[in-house]
Amino acid sequence: MNKASTDRCATSGADAPTRPVSAGSAGGYAGRVRVAAIQSNYIPWKGYFDVIHDVDRFVFYDCVQYTPRDWRNRNLIKAAQGPLWLTVPVVAGARDRAIQDVAIAGHDWAAQHWKSIAHHYATAPHLARYRAFLEDVYLGRRWERLSELNQFLVTHIARELLGCQTEFVRSSDYRLQGQKQARLLDLLTQAGATSYLSGPAARAYIEPAAFAEAGIALAYMDYSAYPAYPQPHGAFTHGVSILDTLLQLGPDAPQAIWGARELAQRIPQAAPLAAVDAAAGLAS
Repeated sequence: MNKASTDRCATSGADAPTRPVSAGSAGGYAGRVRVAAIQSNYIPWKGYFDVIHDVDRFVFYDCVQYTPRDWRNRNLIKAAQGPLWLTVPVVAGARDRAIQDVAIAGHDWAAQHWKSIAHHYATAPHLARYRAFLEDVYLGRRWERLSELNQFLVTHIARELLGCQTEFVRSSDYRLQGQKQARLLDLLTQAGATSYLSGPAARAYIEPAAFAEAGIALAYMDYSAYPAYPQPHGAFTHGVSILDTLLQLGPDAPQAIWGARELAQRIPQAAPLAAVDAAAGLAS
């Protein structure tokens, strides 16, 4: 990461999606505070929102360097010819900027994305339910910065469409020190974290001892329990935008994300009771 991008962690980018918390405060949470910090993605997959649902505070980690050909500015939807990329064009030189400073190139892409979504999900059961929201995003607004677009979509979908109660803040709300993992730990400390929920891929480079020394418990997200649901255009695939889940399932979308896992967690709790009943001769 170049110095220009690093310094952006001490300054503001797009308007904050909610009230920032004070450095080091618990933001109104008593006791344990679970935090996740992830770069903003464009209409991300359901697993991204699963992380949001499972934490008290979610940090848009957009003061780090933009990575091209990544999930920051593109995602997949189901199409008749197979998974289709929807890509938000960004200005030249974006790879040398922090995510929050990346400008979107032009405005024609928005109408094209909406046309693709409306066409390939024309028969989706809940397209009409979300049409007004999507038309407002793609036809009713003009987006200048990628981070602003991503954060708006993620925040609105999480809160208004999936019912998450998570607090959203930005990494640029804090004056951070250090590099890489040290910077992340500084962010988590200032965000009041007592535990950190990470994606599973981070096992390859996270140093658990550093988190233990900082007094922050470490956990990894498990994406393995998601059920399939009716999906257009051939065989089911998990790795597509949350829009697929919403347009197919509507208000029941959470059941295909954290609902299945929560049910699985409840079932084992009944096992000891069944064992006691059997031992007491109560089982049929």
